[in-house]
Amino acid sequence: MSRGRIAFIDDEPDLCAAAADWLEASGFTVTTHTDPRRALADIDTATCDCVVSDIRMPGLSGLDLLERLHRTDPDLPVILLTGHGDVPVAVKAMRAGAYHFLEKPYDAEQLVSILDNAVEKRRLVGEISRLKRQPDDLEARLIGVSPAIVELRRSILHLADIDVDMLITGETGTGKEVAARALHDFGRRRAGPFVAINCAAIPETIFESELFGHDKGAYTGAVGAREGKLVFANGGTVFFDEIESMPLALQAKVLRVIQERVVEPLGSNRQIEIDVRFIGATKSDLRFESEAGRFRPDLYFRLSTIDLALPPLRARREDIGLLHTVFARRAAERFGLPMRDPSPAMLADLGSKSWPGNVRELKGHAERSIIGIAPLPTDSPAVESLPDQLARFEAGIIASALETANGSSARAAELLGIPRRTLNEKITRLRLRATA
Repeated sequence: MSRGRIAFIDDEPDLCAAAADWLEASGFTVTTHTDPRRALADIDTATCDCVVSDIRMPGLSGLDLLERLHRTDPDLPVILLTGHGDVPVAVKAMRAGAYHFLEKPYDAEQLVSILDNAVEKRRLVGEISRLKRQPDDLEARLIGVSPAIVELRRSILHLADIDVDMLITGETGTGKEVAARALHDFGRRRAGPFVAINCAAIPETIFESELFGHDKGAYTGAVGAREGKLVFANGGTVFFDEIESMPLALQAKVLRVIQERVVEPLGSNRQIEIDVRFIGATKSDLRFESEAGRFRPDLYFRLSTIDLALPPLRARREDIGLLHTVFARRAAERFGLPMRDPSPAMLADLGSKSWPGNVRELKGHAERSIIGIAPLPTDSPAVESLPDQLARFEAGIIASALETANGSSARAAELLGIPRRTLNEKITRLRLRATA
């Protein structure tokens, strides 16, 4: 995937060629233009991620170009360049909506860093706009562009119409009920009820009555008959959340219902046939729990024909900025408060955290950020993935070398024994800073 699609505009052909060489070597897709009027006609704002333009050009200035581009697409980031150190022009450019302003001769590494932030913001805005246009789409429920979440959506669409009982596994806050509702809503049972049962929240003394219902006089205090949740769900889906908390004595009866599709209310000899899909969800390792005698192995094996595993947030870090922005916008609309888009520095900090509470924790942080009380969470002692540990170790070594070299990437590259271009790429990827 390209690092970003960039249009570079300058009336000096040599500068265009040099910029294209550097940016393409850094992973961007670049088109260059020496005629600003021709550039204005050629730039497709639907596919362009960012425009970099000189300010002082014959025929059409960078400020005029900015104004005309924003008439078509006000969210398109435009970075303006000048060789005159003109502060009033810079101020005017920023007020006109320029994303950033750089003085020539600009630092190529700084431009790459600014472009990374601009492209990330552009893609966030684009994804949010697309989600707003398709509010009932699966992508609006399970938000993200990471391979893990893309594969999860594909699996849900594949399984939605296959009427098989299944298990959803994942850490707390990963969205197990969201996934279960999607399996229901995008499948053939969508017209039937979706009945969510939190097995940890129902007192054991009334669990059986809640599930199976009862006839009048079935037990002391049962003054009338009551339909249970399993019968109420007929034609739809039953979702057992935190199924590991279901009382062990009740698991045998639930297993029989799943196998026979028959419910017998308490105090009754009649059997009621039901047509229900069963989905269980757990944050525990049910195989381990069953081996330890805390969960029935036969119920585990009955549900785990399909085991849909949800990825933790740390395995899809590229989705954190998008999720946070979407949750913040929804909170701003709900609370009637102004939306404050996260800065590039804040997005970088968000992406570096462990988020042990996963999407639920991130959503809470986004909502607090709109209200105005959202310090970044401290890292939990959770074990980092090997790639994350290696990246942090590498960043520490490079940061130390840059400090020894007084910020010079050329000197730091010599100290580390690697080419300067390789070091520059690592500095950009790891979001470090060099001065020369």
